[in-house]
Formats: sequence, C-alpha cells, structure tokens
Amino acid sequence: MRSGAKMGVVGGVFAVVAGGVAWGGLNLYNGLTGGEAHNSDPGLVGKAAPRSISTVRTGPLSAAEISSTARQFLAAWASGKDAQQAARLTDAPADAASYIEDFHTAAHVTKAAITPGTPNGSTVPFTVRATVSYDGKSKPWTYSSKLTVVRGRTTGRAEVGWSPTVVHPDLTATTTLVTDKAAAPPVEALDRDGGTLDAARYPSLGPVLDALRARYGKQAGGSPDVTLRVQERDDSADAGQGATPKILLTLSKGRAGRVPTTIDARVQAEAESAVKKYTNASVVAIRPSTGDILAVANNREDGFDAALQGAQAPGSTMKLVTSALLMEKGVAAPDRPMECPPTATYYGRTFHNEDNFSLKQGSTMRDAFAQSCNTAFIKLIDDTKDDAGLSKEAGEVFDIGNNNWTTGVVTFDGKVPAETGGEAAAEYIGQGTVQMNALNMASITATVRAGVFHQPVLVPPSFDHRQIASAQRQLSPSVAQAIVGMMRTTAVSGTAAQAMAGLGGDKGAKTGSAEVDGQAVSNSWFTAFRNDCAATAVVDAGGHGADAAGPLVASVLAADQ
Repeated sequence: MRSGAKMGVVGGVFAVVAGGVAWGGLNLYNGLTGGEAHNSDPGLVGKAAPRSISTVRTGPLSAAEISSTARQFLAAWASGKDAQQAARLTDAPADAASYIEDFHTAAHVTKAAITPGTPNGSTVPFTVRATVSYDGKSKPWTYSSKLTVVRGRTTGRAEVGWSPTVVHPDLTATTTLVTDKAAAPPVEALDRDGGTLDAARYPSLGPVLDALRARYGKQAGGSPDVTLRVQERDDSADAGQGATPKILLTLSKGRAGRVPTTIDARVQAEAESAVKKYTNASVVAIRPSTGDILAVANNREDGFDAALQGAQAPGSTMKLVTSALLMEKGVAAPDRPMECPPTATYYGRTFHNEDNFSLKQGSTMRDAFAQSCNTAFIKLIDDTKDDAGLSKEAGEVFDIGNNNWTTGVVTFDGKVPAETGGEAAAEYIGQGTVQMNALNMASITATVRAGVFHQPVLVPPSFDHRQIASAQRQLSPSVAQAIVGMMRTTAVSGTAAQAMAGLGGDKGAKTGSAEVDGQAVSNSWFTAFRNDCAATAVVDAGGHGADAAGPLVASVLAADQ
C-alpha cells in the first residue's frame, strides 16, 4: 500500500483509497476475472493482466501481494453482497463461503467496516466494526482478528489461508455465529423460603442453575434474551448435545421466570464453604421425611456436577444396603455374633480389612458395622443363597439403579449390577461394579432414617406436575430401626466418632474408603444423619472416610436448624 493510503466503507461497500484513486470491493476482485491485475506487482495495477502466462507462480509472497490480497478479501467480506466472491480469495472457498454467509445472514450483521492494520510478515491484523440488527433491535459490535496470506499450492496466487478464526477468533470448525432469541428464557431460581439463588453467591450451583434454565425456561413465565453468540453448527456432531453457547453481544435482555427449589439457603451456604476446603469434593443434603434436597455443592476444577451426576465406588457406606439385605434375609442382626478375620475369600477372590485388622471372637454385627469390618459382611454372602441379592435390595427398597428419578434436573440414580462370585462380594463393601454419587448415598441414608423411600427432589413436583418415583417395597421397619441404631453407635464410638463429636441431637453415621485403580490414596466417603437431615460427601483421594468427608458432612448437618 502506498504511503497515505486509506480504507473505509462507502455506501455500505468496503472501499480502498490509494493515491487518490478509489476501487469498490467488486472492482478489487476484477483481477481474478480478467480485469485489473490481482495479487501481482504494483506496476501492473491499471494494466490488463497477461493472458499467456501458463506457469504457476512460486516463491515468497511480496509485500504488495500480501497487502493487495488482504484488502480485496476484507472489502469483499465487508460488502455482504456475495459470500462466494470473498471465499474465492481464500485457499478453501467452499468452507469459507458458509462462514462469511453466516456472518451476514445468521449473525444478522447489517453493516460492516473492516479495517486492516499493519502487516507482520504475511499476517494482517484487522478490526471489525459492525452493526447487528434483529427483530427491530440494533447494537454496535467491534472486535479484532487476523488473517494470513499464503501462496496457493495449485494456483500460485496469493490467497487468504482459511480458518474460521478469520471471521471471529472464537469460531471453530464446528461452530458458527448466530443472532436470535436464546433457546430458553432466563430463570430466577428461588430457595425454599423464596430467596434468590445465584451463581455469584453459590458458585457450585452454576451447573444446577443452567439445568433449571434449560428445563424450565419456557414454562416459568419469562422471555428470552436476544443475543449474538458462538454455537455449534446444525451439521456438527455436537449439535444439540447441550454445549453452552458463548455470548458475544446481548441486543436485549429477557425477563426471568421464577422456578422454586427445595434448597435451604443456610445449608447451601455451609455446603459451599465446606467443599472449598478440599480438592474434588462433593456433598448433598436431604430431608429424610420428604426427600427435599437441601443443598448441592461441588468443588471441582472441571466444573462437573459430581454430586448429582457422578458415578464412583462408594466404599463401606454401601454397607447400609448390605446390612439391610443380610437382616431381611435373616442371616444377621445387630447383636448376633459376626466373625471378623483379617481376610476373607469368596470364589477365589480375597478381601481384607484396612491394615488387616480383626475383631475379637464374639464381636457382633454392630461391632463390625461400627468398625467397618469388610470381611464380616463378605463371609455372609454365601448364606443369602443369592449372589445378586444386593442388586435386588438396592433396586426394590432404595430405588437405586432404576433410572426413574425426576428430581427436576438430570441425575445419575446409582448402579448396583447383578453380579456373581467375587464381583458380587466386592459390591458388598462398595467396590467392584457398584457406582454411586453423593445424592444416591444421601438418599439411601435418608431412606434408612425415615424407614421409607422418598424420591429426592430439587424442584417441587407441584411446580410442573411431574410424576416422581416410588420404591417397589418398604424397608422392614425393624431392619430400618436396627440400621439406624448401628449408625448411632458408629457416630458415638465407631469410626465416625471423631467427625461427629461436635454435633448434638439424634445422630448416626457410616464411614467409607473406596479404593480406585491407579490411585495411591482412597476416596473418602462419609454419610450421616442428624435429626431430620441426611448428608453424604465424597472427597477424591481424601483417604479415610472420617478424615476428609467426615468433617465436611458434620459441618453441613450442623447448619440445618
């Protein structure tokens, strides 16, 4: 470009002014169609391009080629008259055309001025100043990007090296620009007392609030935002998979609808604070008498809602279900003797207690439960005469693994596959193929505490009149009372005593340490109740259940008044 050259948009068409002579975006393209010289030496400007050249030009690009190509491309793109015209100035016309077309149509850019900056080698930065208009609303939109000029391998011409980032830095091969009404109106989530729940105050509720908007936005009485955003293309593999679009410009804010929840603000606040003390920690609190979810909190770098959607081995907290099975089968009772040797073998698979501890002869089921003896429970599996009994107990009494919970958001509802042999024995102590999350174990604890299963709910069913799940049968009242009694012993004199020491009221607990392949330190699990509140926490690589997850649960239980 000659010294003093200027560029701008005249009458809606990008124009380049150099040395007092102006070319519109269309004229700049003539060099490709036999008109004025394109991507050539400045001395050819204004002269007819030679028609007899048959060789493909090679070698480094000249500064004139880089400048001329960039100016022509940006002018053609800005004009909005012909996406193909701009695309033919790139090395991938077919791909480029759809993005440039979307810029003007799907993104609803009505005016654009694209100003190139000073080239840095073959890279040319530029600034886009545009106007976005939709449904009678308009807003200015400014951003910067860059392009690189390359020599075409087959044409020998100077061409724009195509990448979606040329149109916008956030674009990828699977995304595009779209301006319209958001898929779902905003929602204002309310706690059980009518207060507002927001991600600023309760950061770990972010995924839950997003899920509430996606599910209830259209029926909560709100109106959607009008936004310009980066989202998955309709033909991409990720289209419709729930990927969150990136908002680039908001033309108008929608009106939020209101969605009630069962969250208790006091308990949620404590849960938020508690999980921050640990890496990769999750906790859920439930009201046993109703199934209301009082708190959901996570502290994870990946943002995954492990509390509601995680799937991990729960360790010895699973002994709540195992105890229910053994007692309903009549092969165990709290005060009956229960042998606890250092190791136990079932179908060739050997299991051990932590540090190979054992309990003295004459110890009872209550002792084995309180001290978390693995072998005592595994030695009774043969007496049930049903290796798959644990899977049935979990599904029939606790509604685990039936995939029918309707909490108001997406949840993983636990999994206890019907196994045989050594794999079935591993499930007895919460290992093997059994999978749970904090929500599942909090629900199991709540079921034992209440004596009956109440499906956990985050959004009251009365709000959307959805059907909630029920268990196939109720836990035997005497068995429920027996498990509650063993949990009380564990909280007072067993493995959970230290973590629960500061809590008053009627309390009970069960600890768990889940071994994970390739992980040197076990995951820490802890589930407990205090009065009419049940809570479960898991801390990845937290060690013993009472070490990390225990204090976390205790602090959450203390917050329920």
